[in-house]
Amino acid sequence: MKIGELAKLTGCSVQSIRFYEKEELISAPRRSECNYRLYDQKNLEQLIFIKHCRNLDITLAEIKQLLNLKQSPETQCEDVNHLIDEHIKQINLRMTELKKLKGSLTDLRSKCRDNQTVKNCGILQDLLTKPTGQ
Repeated sequence: MKIGELAKLTGCSVQSIRFYEKEELISAPRRSECNYRLYDQKNLEQLIFIKHCRNLDITLAEIKQLLNLKQSPETQCEDVNHLIDEHIKQINLRMTELKKLKGSLTDLRSKCRDNQTVKNCGILQDLLTKPTGQ
């Protein structure tokens, strides 16, 4: 199949497919006599795997690790588990940071009423006097 069909089947853009190919996340497709890329079922499966990983916010480096681990199907999956556990830790850390950010924004929002002029806006005045979150 050509790149456009692969893009349609997976919901990935042509540019993303070319990028993943350049980054060696998907194997290089064979070429037609006219030098078109011709993708096969293996490329389709690789791209679906990558797309699922990206939907889980797994980084390209982590995807490369997972793909490398996938090449050794008989080994224990402790490295896969560790990678996902570390990813969960990072998400928990980001959630904590986002909660702090939300608190700072909520506090900032309380500094100004809706029917106020910009000249008297408590939010803008507060932003001028100190960094948020302090």
